[in-house]
Amino acid sequence: MAPRLQGFGKQFSLFSGGLLAAIASTALLTLSNPSQAPVQAQNAGALTVTSDIQEANTETGIITARGNVRINYPARNIQGTAAQAQYFSTERILVLSGNVYVLQDGNSMRAERMTYKIDEGRFVATPAPKEQVEAIYLVPEEDEPRPANNSAPPAPEPVINLP
Repeated sequence: MAPRLQGFGKQFSLFSGGLLAAIASTALLTLSNPSQAPVQAQNAGALTVTSDIQEANTETGIITARGNVRINYPARNIQGTAAQAQYFSTERILVLSGNVYVLQDGNSMRAERMTYKIDEGRFVATPAPKEQVEAIYLVPEEDEPRPANNSAPPAPEPVINLP
């Protein structure tokens, strides 16, 4: 049987870029000493998962959180809730399922299941059967400054003078 870490009403702080051993030791430290959790959450790369029950399998590198799951990933300005979350440390993928709600930079999305690919910074949302994914995007007004674009401005249209 695979070794497991289990906690009730606890949180894990997962560090992006960390190895499985670092994740496992972080989980152990957080579970054995809850007063360390706020210090760990200050790490800019920390993905904090809070839930009723959590398990970490050190052989597979999969951490599962169940019940009232909340995620906070300040490095990417992401917050969310779900019934369950699984973090696949080898693939660096977070899968949220069960009435998922995610908020990022004022934009929000609701779905039955969402997969967040950390290295790509991309969400893939899937609805429940006969349902739809709902997303709300903030669209800046024309007079609001837009983020800098690294591409060159479009070439001007040629002017043709006709007699």
